[in-house]
Amino acid sequence: MTHRFRDFLALEPLNADELTFLLDQSKSFQEIQRHPLKKLAVLRGKTVALAFFETSTRTRISFGTAASRLGADQMNLQAEASSLKKGESLLDTVHTLDAMKPDILVMRHASSGAPAFAARHLDIPVINAGDGTHEHPSQGLLDALTIRDRKGTIENLNITILGDIKHSRVARSNIHLLGKFGCKFTLCGPSIWVPRELEQLGAASGTKIRRVFKIEDALEDADVVLALRVQNERLYEPSISLNDYILLYQLSVDRMKRAKPDAIVLHPGPLNRGIEITPEVADGPQSCILEQVTNGIAARMALLFLLAAGSAEADALPAGEGSSSSPNASASPQSAGDQPRNRRSTDKRE
Repeated sequence: MTHRFRDFLALEPLNADELTFLLDQSKSFQEIQRHPLKKLAVLRGKTVALAFFETSTRTRISFGTAASRLGADQMNLQAEASSLKKGESLLDTVHTLDAMKPDILVMRHASSGAPAFAARHLDIPVINAGDGTHEHPSQGLLDALTIRDRKGTIENLNITILGDIKHSRVARSNIHLLGKFGCKFTLCGPSIWVPRELEQLGAASGTKIRRVFKIEDALEDADVVLALRVQNERLYEPSISLNDYILLYQLSVDRMKRAKPDAIVLHPGPLNRGIEITPEVADGPQSCILEQVTNGIAARMALLFLLAAGSAEADALPAGEGSSSSPNASASPQSAGDQPRNRRSTDKRE
């Protein structure tokens, strides 16, 4: 069974087999990060357009590095230089980018659904690099990859998510992905940041989600703790002062003792030291924060390769955990234009 992806817009529609396939393909690119020479030629002659209509550093650099290591050229559009600032519509900007003939578009936007809107008007694959408070699917993928590396599995784990969950696309993507593998979730933060409707996020897949408002209760028996950044840019009416947040919800060494002894700590970045998490936890042995950054490049290399190169080369990739092989650097990738244009969602083919 091979999986073919037309776009990569969200994790919610994907099933466990498709998600496992993506994680297994990412494993191959993890090996490349350990090589002295990290440059491949599998996307040589291809162009990746990075359209970041919302300010980004980590995700933009990660996708740019992934494209470069695959041998692709890049086109960059950043928020501060966007023609949208001058009054141009999103559709006109997207058409302008398309006229420059990129082979794949990576898009971040402050409005939920913007990448899906762009995908409906383009004949090239679109990757969602974060849209509003909807999803950040590549972050969910790299988080799952990191968890699987450290824990050996992503099945039936207790996941605790701390902080501003209401505004977090990272939290939603993690719930949509890990929930399909039997994980249970505890959401914790100020009540206004953990509204009751969040319990319904996993309703379709039967994911168990509970809300608590004391961090000590939330950390009890946790296998994975995901601390979220306090998103001041999305808060119109802050419900809690930073001092109170630190007092009530900061992840500290003492509080981590309530989690399982082998529990791991994730954070999507950028990290606000001394606010969401103490330096001792951020730099401690349970922290996977820097591993997330490294795995982000591997996961995004896999996504770019699969969407831009097509399924013919994907079949040649060594899938499965424990693989030590690398993608064939001399492969001649299939053009994205050879993929069926009427397929916006995932397509499985025998």
